[in-house]
Amino acid sequence: MCGLAGYLSGAEPPDPGVVERMTDRLAHRGPDAGGVCVIGPVALGHRRLSVIDLSEANNQPFLDASGTVAIVFNGEIYNFREIRAALEAAGAVFRTSGDTEVIVEAYKRWGTACLDRFNGMFAFAIWDTRTQRLFLARDRLGEKPLYVAALPGGGLAFASEPRALREHPRVSGSVDPVSLGHYLALNYTIGERTLYAGVRRLAPAHYLVTGPGQAPVIRRYWDLAAAFRDKREFASEAAAAEELGELIDDCVRLRLVSDVPLGAFLSGGVDSSAVVSAMARLLPPAQVHTFSMGFGEPSFDEMDVARAVARHFGLDHKDELAQGTPAESLEAIVRAADEPLADSSVVPTYYLARFARRHVTVALSGDGGDECFAGYETYVADRLHRALRWLPGPVVGGVSRAADALLPVSLSKVSLDYKIRHFLAGLQLPFPRAHASWRNIFSTHERDSLMQPHWRDALVRERDADPFLEFERHFREVSDMHYLDQGSYVDIKTWLPDDILVKVDRATMAHSLEARAPLLDHRLVEFAARLPPEWKLRGFSKKHLLRLSQRQRVPAWVLNRKKQGFNAPVTQWLMGPLRELARDALSSRDMAEWFRPQAMETLWKEQDAGRRDNGLKLFGLLTVALWIRAT
Repeated sequence: MCGLAGYLSGAEPPDPGVVERMTDRLAHRGPDAGGVCVIGPVALGHRRLSVIDLSEANNQPFLDASGTVAIVFNGEIYNFREIRAALEAAGAVFRTSGDTEVIVEAYKRWGTACLDRFNGMFAFAIWDTRTQRLFLARDRLGEKPLYVAALPGGGLAFASEPRALREHPRVSGSVDPVSLGHYLALNYTIGERTLYAGVRRLAPAHYLVTGPGQAPVIRRYWDLAAAFRDKREFASEAAAAEELGELIDDCVRLRLVSDVPLGAFLSGGVDSSAVVSAMARLLPPAQVHTFSMGFGEPSFDEMDVARAVARHFGLDHKDELAQGTPAESLEAIVRAADEPLADSSVVPTYYLARFARRHVTVALSGDGGDECFAGYETYVADRLHRALRWLPGPVVGGVSRAADALLPVSLSKVSLDYKIRHFLAGLQLPFPRAHASWRNIFSTHERDSLMQPHWRDALVRERDADPFLEFERHFREVSDMHYLDQGSYVDIKTWLPDDILVKVDRATMAHSLEARAPLLDHRLVEFAARLPPEWKLRGFSKKHLLRLSQRQRVPAWVLNRKKQGFNAPVTQWLMGPLRELARDALSSRDMAEWFRPQAMETLWKEQDAGRRDNGLKLFGLLTVALWIRAT
């Protein structure tokens, strides 16, 4: 795991000092080595976290033996040994034993089609002096980040994080009002846009090719929608479950390759338990190091369950309660995220990564299981929406008013009253909008009432200001499919890469820890896509086939537990240890330039009176306030 940066210059020769400053901003991603090189019109920079083949021969930027092809690379190619064997059979000669050189030689032999052969998480930039071509690529699911910025006067800058791009003197750091609106709706920014007007994400499963004086060409190299359409026939549900169990084992096996200490995050849920169960079969159990984190808040704490799972498998398990107050760590977390990200689970993930890094350099996670196997409550909401969408509007409105009047506001994690209120708010919407609305933070009306007029007016002028348009684009790609397949596909294209994986990347790399997600192996994601939807959500039972695949591998009491999720008690914190920080930050002069003070005060009054749980809204605004301070 590493950090990369660089740029293709326009008329002027590239400045290595600029790239050195860019890579300095990524030192946390790669504390072991760093380097910058200039090759013609391109400057490449890298920070290395050594994981495989720790020798200096694998430091980057890395050039092939002829000195004509250079690369900077972040991530892992898990099947690099198989690819290397095929390349050696075709005559390639290798100087190192790591995966970086394998990417270079694969590119030299197969061009951009090399991406089809890689099983891994990656972002890389290759400069080919033979063709004067810059080739940028990002992995299929978006585990590793890659940001780009078109340079005024020509050229293109790229980096692992926006903070590095902003070190380039020709990259704009102004705020994009559209992304600000998207953030308020979701507590994260979505799609290719970021909160910085001059910075864009390269989308997962895409590559970019450009050269001097050429406009960038971006193409998709992997189409998950095709897998959803290509439904498989199995001899039985049990046969599919057995195949899935074996596939999970193989996905974990590939991710155990490491020349540094390796462990796993363990919550006690189905996904992380499936991962550590496979690890315990592939390694001596006592050599499997697992880690969990608690907060001392009963509805948010799973430490006891994680301990029980570890005991069952005989693992070397460590856990701890979060140390220090949230206020002490939140500003560091916001700085690590680089642009506002108010997923409450970023807090425990940050703490857990810091704890695990004391013992290991690589940690496996259970990310991806919910999106692939219908593990979220939102899929249950989708099914209920399908069943109840015929209800007349006045009836839904009456039930919604009754719920507001009769249901007490609970501060427990994803409480029943919270789910009912959110569901009723989306029940009358068409399915695509309803699915996108289940995670809404501020509605359009609330957002417009919150923003100062100059921001609101700038947003209104933009055609793509509605965040639903990004969801709609992906819904159109699968509009002919079963509604549960549509929801899963859209979540894999939006929520997963733009929230979940950004959170994991920033929280782990802040501590120079590499996170690997076996359940996001593209073979497993395609397998899940080809399943009948009812094998994933059986009635209202989530992750049905995944649970079935683990019956001989994971204790029944784990498989039968209700999902809790890995969230932080942000509402309790805002009413307690975060209150002083939040009240001060939200009342700052900077925030008043963005948002109406009266609207923010109303959120506090509703929260204090127990009329609404505005915790996620206030947490999102607090994150913006701390981000403004940090920038």
